[in-house]
Amino acid sequence: MQQHGNVTIRPARRDDAPALCDNNRATALETEGRILDPIVACKGVIELFDNPSRGFYVVAELEGRVIGQCMITYEWSDWRCGNFWWVQSVYVLAEYRKMGIFTQIFREIYRLAREKSQVAGLRLYVDRDNTTAMKAYGSLGMHEARYVLFEFEFRDSQR
Repeated sequence: MQQHGNVTIRPARRDDAPALCDNNRATALETEGRILDPIVACKGVIELFDNPSRGFYVVAELEGRVIGQCMITYEWSDWRCGNFWWVQSVYVLAEYRKMGIFTQIFREIYRLAREKSQVAGLRLYVDRDNTTAMKAYGSLGMHEARYVLFEFEFRDSQR
């Protein structure tokens, strides 16, 4: 746990789940115009606490309130014999943006990753139109990778 002024950066706890669920739903709406089913979104958050091998959340807390968050999931790299940590579910409450909250969260994640020899690096994906996020990630020392993301997304009706 790191203290930065009045903001505390710490691992998320199960009792943070309602805030994480709300923030994930807000992220989906802001970034993709997608309305997430609140039950599914909350089950997804709780699943991470129930199965920490899937990943973890780091939160920024101010006066007992979660004001920012980031989820880390793992991708095994056989080429590197280590895990990439994927930065996901990044969200900072609107009234706390442009105040360095995500920078504090990211620095803590970076510190945690560098402490573990099995972490091969940090990765994230960003919407190609989200230039604000790209600038923010670039300012943290990240660079655009050479890979293009392809996907099949299975909706509930296709499962």
